[in-house]
Amino acid sequence: MALPRYLLGGLVRGFGGRWNQREGDSFTRAYARSLSLRLPLLYLVVVFDSVLMALRFHNTAPAWLSLFGPLALGGFALWRAAYWMPHHVESRSLTILRRDLRAMSWVGAASGFLYALWVMMLYSYGDESAQSFVHYIVAVTLFSGVLSLGHAPLTALRIALAVTIPTTGQILFSGHPNAVPVVLVQIFVTAALLLITNGHHRDFVRLELSRQQLVRRERQTARLAQDNLVQATIDPLTGALNRRAILARLDEELSAGHSGTAAAWLALIDLDGFKHINDTYGHAAGDAVLAAVAGRLAMIERVQCCGRLGGDEFAVIIDAALGEAAVRQLAGELSESLRAPVLHGGAVLRLSGSVGVHRVTGRSASDCLERADAALYKAKEQADGAVIVFSPDDEAELQGRAAITRQFNDSDFEQRIRLLYQPIIAAENGRVTGFEAFARWSPDGSNWLAPGDFMALAEATGRTGEMTRMVLGRALAECSAWEQGRTLSINLAPRDLMRAGTADALARLVDVAGAPAHSIILEVTERALIDDPKRAEAQLKAFRARGFRIALDDFGAGWSSLSQVHRLPLDMIKIDQALSRALASEPGARALVSTIVSLSWQLGIDCTIEGVEDEAQAETARAMGVRLMQGYHFGRPAPACEAMASLADAA
Repeated sequence: MALPRYLLGGLVRGFGGRWNQREGDSFTRAYARSLSLRLPLLYLVVVFDSVLMALRFHNTAPAWLSLFGPLALGGFALWRAAYWMPHHVESRSLTILRRDLRAMSWVGAASGFLYALWVMMLYSYGDESAQSFVHYIVAVTLFSGVLSLGHAPLTALRIALAVTIPTTGQILFSGHPNAVPVVLVQIFVTAALLLITNGHHRDFVRLELSRQQLVRRERQTARLAQDNLVQATIDPLTGALNRRAILARLDEELSAGHSGTAAAWLALIDLDGFKHINDTYGHAAGDAVLAAVAGRLAMIERVQCCGRLGGDEFAVIIDAALGEAAVRQLAGELSESLRAPVLHGGAVLRLSGSVGVHRVTGRSASDCLERADAALYKAKEQADGAVIVFSPDDEAELQGRAAITRQFNDSDFEQRIRLLYQPIIAAENGRVTGFEAFARWSPDGSNWLAPGDFMALAEATGRTGEMTRMVLGRALAECSAWEQGRTLSINLAPRDLMRAGTADALARLVDVAGAPAHSIILEVTERALIDDPKRAEAQLKAFRARGFRIALDDFGAGWSSLSQVHRLPLDMIKIDQALSRALASEPGARALVSTIVSLSWQLGIDCTIEGVEDEAQAETARAMGVRLMQGYHFGRPAPACEAMASLADAA
């Protein structure tokens, strides 16, 4: 008795709502889609069973009664079968599907009740054999319906009740010898199938919830993938492509195998005046400028894509259909578009852009960037907003520079660098007051290059610090001018001046050599002070704190802010040789030198003029009060042995 009570209890609890379908748009679609695969088959079973019943009773029952099933109930079933076809269900809106699912429970119960009523009316016209046939057909139809409605358990329950209640009463009172066993089997199997259906529904709900969770995760993954794609390819500041995306586009162009006039153009753009905007108006203004530049570049016709490589450098890929003259004109338009002012916070920001252009050909994207960058470098040397298209001559120059750069990078400084020393003369008596050490580097051991020809290589290879330490160490070892009361000057590269720890490293070398630090003059150029004056001032003070003397070299060659000199911890100003050459013939040069000499007097520091090549220049400099002179007129750079010998001769 325990099992029947369990089945009955499960059915009763089903009326409490445990068998209701879940709410939600996704569940509505899922229920409708699942039922559309089952209901048409169920309705076809009803039609088939109705036809069988009609045929079985057509000789014993009234014609109108036997035909009612196939015509009325069968026709209704065929219409419902067509209504629930999958392609019809997929095209319906959620509102209609929700209505259909709500109505299905009562429509099914009513249809089942009418079917059971019709069958029981036929039942009374049959003999024992016909009634047994009815038992079979009713069971098959009912069981098929319950199993087909596994995803609509409440509908299955109501249909089961609508069919079982009337048929049970009719069978029990018919006097059929197997009435009781038939009813018990029908009730027991129906209840069991209903509970199985309920279990299937719970499994379906869990599966659908898992599917929905999976869909949500897939959408989240897709969003994350899209976000990652944006982060990987889009510059967040400007909204343009970033360096990685530009390199990928270049790789695509190269992979396409285009060559000659079929290859696209790559233009690199560097903003002229951007640092001034950043320093003067702040980084927010700089960001606004970068965003405006990206927007303007994207608006230029024939630009396939553009992006920011980093800092204030942009890359633009231009249509391959343009010839060199046309691309030069377009690059000019790119540069000109950047001259339009950018308004930010009430400030009017102005800048320009230099452009270097190269065809997208070569072995790799880095090759293309290297050549476009070489053209850009030449453009920046010409003037703000200049445009240079990479040429065959530039290719030859690039290859030569690459070869000599490799040589410099691989060279042994001990073998490939030698030092020459030029005397510094006191203007009043011609006495040698010290020497300046000049480095010479040889790529092959026979041809020796001046610093102007290899310092850029030292900076490019990151060997300026190594070279400076080697030069100072060798100069201290072979030219001990301090022992004769003279000074020894060496030049510091801009990177050496700004590099932390340089002062300590050079001070250790001087201590090891036993030289007094005040006899060593470190010469720095104006260019080294321009980029970061505050840091440069701090570094100069660090050198001074260790006893070194500081000379500002090549003064007057490019830095016009004389008012800044008094803030620097200097011991000497060295007037550039360009002013020296013009001293005897140009009044403007004499006026500028006179101003510099007067400034040095007021600051209480020495003043040396470089590049004196004849007596006329020397006499003019003496007349203007210059105390120290240096140049070919007094002596060419010579090996240490000759320099030290000149001191012995003078003694």
